[in-house]
Amino acid sequence: MIAAAKRQISRADILPTADYALERRALRESVVAVKKHRRVEVGPFATFYFENYQTMWHQVHEMLYIEKGGDAQIADELAAYNPLIPQGAELVATVMLEIEDPVRRARTLAGLGHIERHMYVEVAGAKVYAESESDVERTKEDGKTSSVHFVRFRFAPAQIAEFRKPGARVLIGIDHPNYGHIAVVSETGRAALAADFE
Repeated sequence: MIAAAKRQISRADILPTADYALERRALRESVVAVKKHRRVEVGPFATFYFENYQTMWHQVHEMLYIEKGGDAQIADELAAYNPLIPQGAELVATVMLEIEDPVRRARTLAGLGHIERHMYVEVAGAKVYAESESDVERTKEDGKTSSVHFVRFRFAPAQIAEFRKPGARVLIGIDHPNYGHIAVVSETGRAALAADFE
């Protein structure tokens, strides 16, 4: 069983590929159930997928299973996915801007430069804005943004205490000039995300 409170995937947590293959279907069903309460749609095409140990453990195993790189691949996967596991005072999300039509996608993304700077979680009336990757620029010089963003929201202790309160109103929002939308997090979702805090 995968422990939700774990903060890092180690080599000792990695199943042999043959063992993972045998359990893959059941493990996938398990992580789908976890992800269901960690997914928030904000507006017509932005979706926040809040990550944790379980989602990243599964992602690492999927990459190892699909790419079949063996032991040599493990270190790279751990380096890529461990930073997306929340460390106790934060939430971490993969944000997808999902637009099927390629022409509309290109046009829309061209007008959403630096959208990651406009993403926030609001709890008890206070907005916590996203911090994006420091080593990767997701907006090109022409102003076009990427369709995938990795962001983290760092909370103060008082904000964490508010977030943990059953029934607390938690909002996920984007206040970009060209994309202004807010979503209310369900109580089930709030409880699932609250488990990310120590």
